[in-house]
Amino acid sequence: METLMRRTPLAVLALMTTTALAACGDNSPAAPTEASPAVTTPAPGVPAQAASEATATPQSAAAPDEGMQGGTDSWRQIAKAADASLLGRLDQAWRMARAEAEDGGFSRQVEALGPLADPNAAQTGRIQPGPGTYRCRTIKMGRRVEGQGLAYVEYPWFACSVELTPGGDLVLTKTTGSQRTRGLIYPDTDRRAVYVGAQAWGADEKTFPAYGDKAERDQVGVIERIGQNRWRLVLPWPKQEAKLELLEITG
Repeated sequence: METLMRRTPLAVLALMTTTALAACGDNSPAAPTEASPAVTTPAPGVPAQAASEATATPQSAAAPDEGMQGGTDSWRQIAKAADASLLGRLDQAWRMARAEAEDGGFSRQVEALGPLADPNAAQTGRIQPGPGTYRCRTIKMGRRVEGQGLAYVEYPWFACSVELTPGGDLVLTKTTGSQRTRGLIYPDTDRRAVYVGAQAWGADEKTFPAYGDKAERDQVGVIERIGQNRWRLVLPWPKQEAKLELLEITG
């Protein structure tokens, strides 16, 4: 299966200036196979920064912007308990998914991923990608259901974007492919941010479901920087197909 950070205005300013833009029922509906054409260049059209805030008139102050997920910078207030608990089993997902892929004859492919497939590769600083357009690809490791599907799947490159909204939300969107994702990036530790979002499936779906609307589409994972202009979204125990899903994001 194929990020937003809710900030106060001061926090948004700090983000833009000091950081330098710096799963789970087995009967869930199956996602479509990722079959859309790959892209080799980023998708156009995502602004480098959000539009400036409107000035309040003397007659009435502007209403606070509640953002896409309620105006909080705490992912724990948004993520459902069952989804949040998956992050507590992140190490287990890494261990089991890698072992299953390697035992299934994909050791060479896993090794070739380098830091992308290294559970300990997260770096400090510029934890989340800044606003802009990116290339991204999905790697799935391990089988969600024993004996069903492949232990390793590597998809081609598609297009992703990161947008900073006027309300202070940092939004990650995988914009192309048959499995697309959109959600918010929240602060967490000095080595990771947390992603809360949902998937759209197939060419017929033109919009993304909101997190919580369709349980089988919901996603909670971690965003980590693993190199210069290189990040990953790690989704442990996704609700379709795999034990661990990686979205590599590169500028």
